[in-house]
Amino acid sequence: MFTKTSWIKLPRNVVVGHDVLGSVREVVADTHLRGRPLVVTSPTPNEVAAADIVAQYEAAGTDPALVEVDTASFDAVTRVIDAAETADAAYLIGVGGGKAIDIAKMASDDCDLGFVSVPTAASHDGIVSGRGSVPEGDTRHSVAADPPVAVVADTGVLADAPWELTTAGCADIISNYTAVKDWRLANRLKNVEYSEYAAALAEMTAELLVESADSIRPGLEEAAWMVVKALVSSGVAMSIAGSSRPASGAEHLVSHQLDRIAPGEALHGHQVGVAAIVTEYLHSGERGDWRAVRDALDAIDAPTTAAGLGIDDDVLLDALTSAHEIRDRYTILGNGISEAAAREAVTKTGVV
Repeated sequence: MFTKTSWIKLPRNVVVGHDVLGSVREVVADTHLRGRPLVVTSPTPNEVAAADIVAQYEAAGTDPALVEVDTASFDAVTRVIDAAETADAAYLIGVGGGKAIDIAKMASDDCDLGFVSVPTAASHDGIVSGRGSVPEGDTRHSVAADPPVAVVADTGVLADAPWELTTAGCADIISNYTAVKDWRLANRLKNVEYSEYAAALAEMTAELLVESADSIRPGLEEAAWMVVKALVSSGVAMSIAGSSRPASGAEHLVSHQLDRIAPGEALHGHQVGVAAIVTEYLHSGERGDWRAVRDALDAIDAPTTAAGLGIDDDVLLDALTSAHEIRDRYTILGNGISEAAAREAVTKTGVV
């Protein structure tokens, strides 16, 4: 007898486009969220967007609470939880890049409150996904949390963000290519649960950016529109799958290992992009699609080499040969690859 069930949580409202920042209160009013919000942000996003959102609520007769976070940490999550309880907040609005949004997402999940995502940089697919990422020591934890009830992404704000943040977001999406291949491999060899629909959606977002890479240029709202829609689709794919599998494979394990070995040297998206070039080679060999991945990254000014990440060749090799130890997730790395195999892959692809 068929007994399978699935509970997919998705945002109710996703509003993307020019000058939509001024519609945050209106977008929230169209959901079930009512009462006093707590705005969670960091210093620069506060100036860029959060202050405007606070003004919207004040003009409507609501006094929102606000808390700034400087670093992504579990202590910051605890501080936001305390701020929400003190302010008697009815829901949280995360305004910023990955830091503020992930912290607000995790705090809202702990408090069982709704969460609204207002990204100020298109730097990662966490703006809509059901996961938060927080470093602790030399380890980065990926924590399950409810996705946002609503997303408001102003393309003007995103187009004005530092270009390297946008290219990191693009690289994060392009790496879906290898993440899905790892997922299929795990399904075939380890019987890991697999969703054709979620995989197809994740692949489609990667293809969208690869095919449009030449059009993604600094300062263009059209480019910001394209990137944020891809990030939203990738986050939705993870919600459908009920895991990060559609967007996280061996390339993410390598990035997490680089965070341990060489912390702070490069952005997460850039690390997974470079790692995707190598893992695509491991999947398909010399005639595989690793050149398409590399060329797309190069077209958007994202790094394609270890030097571009600001790390030594030996550091990348170390990460490649030890990344399988990060978590119990089967990928093309299996139980580990030899230094000789890793060196051949990075040499053949020109990554080192």
